[in-house]
Amino acid sequence: MESSMAIRPGDLPAAPQPLPTAPGALAEVMQNAPQPPAEQKASTSYIWFQVLGQFGVFVAFITPLAISLAIRLAELAPGRDEYLGYITGAGSLVVMVTAPLLGVLSDRTRSRIGRRRPFMIGGMLVGILSLFVMAMAPSALVLGIGWVLAQLGWGQVLQALLTSMADKLSETQRGKVAGLAGFATQVAPVVGVVIAGSFAADALLLFLLPGLVGVIFVTLFVLFTKENDTRNARFDEKLSLGTLFSKYLYNPRSYPDFSWVWLGRFLFYFGLTLNTTFTAFFFAERLGVSVADSAPIIATISLIGIVATTAGAIGGGFLSDKLRRRRVFVLYSGVLFTLGTVVMAVASDFTLLVTGSMIVSAGIGMFSAIDQALILDVLPEKDTNAGRFMGIIGFAVSIPQAVAPFIAPAFLAIGVVAGGEKNYTLLYLIAGVFTLIGGMVAMRVRSVR
Repeated sequence: MESSMAIRPGDLPAAPQPLPTAPGALAEVMQNAPQPPAEQKASTSYIWFQVLGQFGVFVAFITPLAISLAIRLAELAPGRDEYLGYITGAGSLVVMVTAPLLGVLSDRTRSRIGRRRPFMIGGMLVGILSLFVMAMAPSALVLGIGWVLAQLGWGQVLQALLTSMADKLSETQRGKVAGLAGFATQVAPVVGVVIAGSFAADALLLFLLPGLVGVIFVTLFVLFTKENDTRNARFDEKLSLGTLFSKYLYNPRSYPDFSWVWLGRFLFYFGLTLNTTFTAFFFAERLGVSVADSAPIIATISLIGIVATTAGAIGGGFLSDKLRRRRVFVLYSGVLFTLGTVVMAVASDFTLLVTGSMIVSAGIGMFSAIDQALILDVLPEKDTNAGRFMGIIGFAVSIPQAVAPFIAPAFLAIGVVAGGEKNYTLLYLIAGVFTLIGGMVAMRVRSVR
């Protein structure tokens, strides 16, 4: 009897066919082999509307932080500089709680105009309301409420714009676009301060004119960029209150590089917030002028700083894409910022203040560009949960912005006798230490060079 385990000729695998050896045959085989799909790139028009949109948001949103809030607070509560820290900290605390929630809702939005644009429109409306509240505030408390609304409104517009970048940009575009956007967002406060400095005596125009710039450019983005219709989108996971709040957390071990980028950004922004929150009061104290009179001085220094910001943001962004390196540029940005804060900390005249500010501007410009590109490189679950993880990375900004202003008055009070000048030297030195460590942490990232 024939064994059932016997091998029949038909069971044997076919003999492998020899590779073609005729000239050009191998090339033909390689050419006809399946190729990976080419990475889709965002259009030039999308890139420029994205950059202009971020520019507009920063003019509307950062101008109050840079100068307008300090001017209004000096009118409403003279001599209570520490209130500015409490106001800005409260606004950041609210954003820290709401940003991931809104990011998750954005990921799951069904609408004819897509997932991101409804949140831009809603945020812009809240942002406009906030400007009226701050302009007409009768007290420091109402001024603070206005700033909370500004954080919720304009902050949501910015988050939607950044998440749109994660949706649209290819890997080879991220550094360049982040560099252009980083430059625009550093120039925007300069434009805002110039506007505010020109209308410092008129509370309404002080807030509304920068806001108008924001409305115009965000509206252009909403009208002239395309986003897929998501009305027929389907989601595997049913959204409940429990699952919604679970989206605030993730396992850092699952995404270690994302976690290192998060930590580096947290430390850098902690130092940056310490450095920038009290800018108007710092310049007024060092130059012996009033807070209102410091506005045109800050505007002048900021205008000069555009050159340094351009070199840091655009130069760093384009070089980062060309050399395919991110980490070392983040490190350099921390070193530059720290050097600048040290110079400013010991400055007692206009020349040294300008020098320190230029170095700081270069550092901020470089960080704002390269760190944003690095985030997009390591962002988890881009196709399905980009809004969620952009909200989580937002914690790295909102927590420092909430905590640092509350801690800063303690640093300002160290070594100060009753009625004496506040210790801005110590505050700026501590700010530099945080930003330097933040730049160093980026070197822990492994999946990106």
